[in-house]
Amino acid sequence: MRTHSKFRVLLLPMFFALASCGGGGDGGGGGNPFAPGNTSTWARGVFLPSSNFDDMCAAPRPGTADRQGTATDENNFLRSWTNEYYLWYSEVVDRDPSLYSTADFFDGLKTNATTSSGQAKDKFHFTYSTADWIALSQGGTEAGYGAEFAIVARFAPRRIVVAFTDPNTPAATLLARGDEVLQVDGVDAVNGNTQSIVDTLNAGLFPENAGETHSLVVRNAAGVQRTVSITSQTITHSPVPIVTTFATGSGPVGYIQFNDHIATAETPLINAVNTLRTAAVTDLILDMRYNGGGYLDLASELAYMIANTTLTSGRTFEKLVFNDKNPTRDPFTGGLLTPTPFHSTTQGFPGSVPQGQALPSLNLNRVYILTGPGTCSASESVINSLRGVNVEVYVIGSTTCGKPYGFYPQDNCGTTYFSIQFRGENAANFGDYADGFSPANQLSNAGTSVPGCSVADDFSHALGSDQEGRIAAALAFRASNNQVCPAASGDSLPRVGKLSRELEDGFGLAVSKSAARSNRILRY
Repeated sequence: MRTHSKFRVLLLPMFFALASCGGGGDGGGGGNPFAPGNTSTWARGVFLPSSNFDDMCAAPRPGTADRQGTATDENNFLRSWTNEYYLWYSEVVDRDPSLYSTADFFDGLKTNATTSSGQAKDKFHFTYSTADWIALSQGGTEAGYGAEFAIVARFAPRRIVVAFTDPNTPAATLLARGDEVLQVDGVDAVNGNTQSIVDTLNAGLFPENAGETHSLVVRNAAGVQRTVSITSQTITHSPVPIVTTFATGSGPVGYIQFNDHIATAETPLINAVNTLRTAAVTDLILDMRYNGGGYLDLASELAYMIANTTLTSGRTFEKLVFNDKNPTRDPFTGGLLTPTPFHSTTQGFPGSVPQGQALPSLNLNRVYILTGPGTCSASESVINSLRGVNVEVYVIGSTTCGKPYGFYPQDNCGTTYFSIQFRGENAANFGDYADGFSPANQLSNAGTSVPGCSVADDFSHALGSDQEGRIAAALAFRASNNQVCPAASGDSLPRVGKLSRELEDGFGLAVSKSAARSNRILRY
């Protein structure tokens, strides 16, 4: 493997069987069937090291380490890389790499197995432009309007609602939480039922580039329609947009809306905890209903800053389990597998505070976490790892996405590939929540049960308001000594983020947060 930069990352946080799992070899013939540039010979079950094909590109990029190669070279790299590192490599069908485009070949390099609920075991196999991935993961930027859309009904008649907007973005002044999208660039977003319409909806709601202008017809909670002309920009996401407190008869309760475990979140999280310490909060509502994950180090820092330090001191936040080819060492760093602790000091994220500074702590024995299908990966690690050291975790909302897995993103020829390489487990050796975490009274699509209440998302009230449904339910549940929930109303349908680029059966729109923002990420 090539030398990786410091901030290459290992992700999770929320993708066919080998005829043979042999290692290197030349196929038993009189020559190397995988010699660089060979685009026709394939030996089933014979894998040379992925480094033999590293940076061999059909279209080398000027000024990079890329070398002239072919699409088959790129596929051979992915084939060997998958065999080396994929968590379920033995469940991948070994196919002739010369017969597929690189995009199609990568799509097949995953297991077809399902979980006990019938969901795909690997739902998180994706690619990203390397340049776009770096911009998003390190700087929190991507093209868009600064709005996150929730799909309350996926199939016609659809219901597409603005979940929230980032401050200082086009959406912040033109759209608001609860706005329903009725039309996009003149097509019917509610009842439109053709491939062309779905393509138009995706293009208009999720622009690929800055500088695109699209027209939306929306209706607010009062029933008033308006037409909005909105132009995409390079958006910098605000990972911690709201920090506040709620007065209660048993002391102030803190609230943090936390949307992304990205590098730029470290400083505002520290500031948020310091603010709540000054307010002497007795409990915390952590709103991660739209948080798809990100850097695991940030999740560890956050968990430390929440919990009673006597529970986290010297304990495991999360340990990694790779495939059976790598039982004791991290195959990417070469180091012995050691658990990630609850970080009590800053970890040195770019653009944040210096490494090694002591973190503040709220020293709480319990926490109320607002969840939904957009709660994924590193966000689920916070839930799982706090539970692993006996912090009382109550979830208010609906079932999380179910992503106890992660990856080291791998760039090759300008594309960054994400293929599951490990599972995360807490201090109690638990990491089996592929169907997500569910409030204890969840009525359907239940995953691992966690004490708390099933509560639907409330788009009629602002986030951070004690009148908003999930926040109000958390406060009332707390006031009842964690005994009484409202009637279960939450669901586990995917809701927030990018609509699928693929047309689903019945012209439905799949709705999970963009894959690059739904991960468990480690740095090395």
